[in-house]
Amino acid sequence: MGEGTLWSVRHQALFWVDIVGCQLHRYHPATQARDSWTFSEEISAVAERSNAPELLVTLRRGFAFFNLETATLQPLHQPESERVHNRFNDGKCDAKGRFWGGTMDVDGKAPTGALYRYAPDGQCARMADGYAVTNGPTWSLDGRTLYFNDTVQGQVHAFDFDPISGAIGNRRVWLTFAKGDGFPDGMTTDAAGRLWIAHWGASCVSCHDGVTAAELARVTLPTRHITNCTFGGPALSTLFISSACTGLTAAQLAAEPLAGGLFVVEVDGQGLPPSCFAG
Repeated sequence: MGEGTLWSVRHQALFWVDIVGCQLHRYHPATQARDSWTFSEEISAVAERSNAPELLVTLRRGFAFFNLETATLQPLHQPESERVHNRFNDGKCDAKGRFWGGTMDVDGKAPTGALYRYAPDGQCARMADGYAVTNGPTWSLDGRTLYFNDTVQGQVHAFDFDPISGAIGNRRVWLTFAKGDGFPDGMTTDAAGRLWIAHWGASCVSCHDGVTAAELARVTLPTRHITNCTFGGPALSTLFISSACTGLTAAQLAAEPLAGGLFVVEVDGQGLPPSCFAG
């Protein structure tokens, strides 16, 4: 289950994870070099630290720092020890260096998932609740709207966002996927303020106007479960797209030999450098 795509300006490389395989991967497009690290539990999202070499990662139950050179973990915080059937899923940092990560029911059925804000000083707050599967988030270009996916309901939610305090409010449905168009998974915002959203179950990434949510473009992929996307490369003009083979039958896997692959697409657009964790 490919997920957690993150372009590292520092490494000029893409990080992404295999959640089910409990692995972190790094790919250098310029040299084709690839490195992998294996964990004893699921790893679902990755962010770089702004003033330290370690990564901030989300594992099954909480946050940790990971040292790439020594392959060692420093556990930090577990925000929902009482929700034993949950695990972390997608996440990324806002412009102030706070990490926003969502949890989900392992079976993707019970609405026990939540959105957490993990601050550089180690303070963690539950910001939204009641999701079976969470994905995202991403932000509007002006930083005043946070978008977050209620994947099972096929909806992208929008929140008013205070860039200074990190407070959110006024949750509303911003986009509902059409029947048969899959489910909203990971997403990213480009330099023009457009949202690029991966479709689980529909073999594509769609591009949407950041205000009206109107679909502007679509990238079609050769496998159905598209999980995440981010811009990278020297000019941030390459769209890296992850996918999953989880849940496919033997016949479907035979028909989709690239399921679970990482795809690279040059698009008419440019991304934004990802924000780093400030702690």
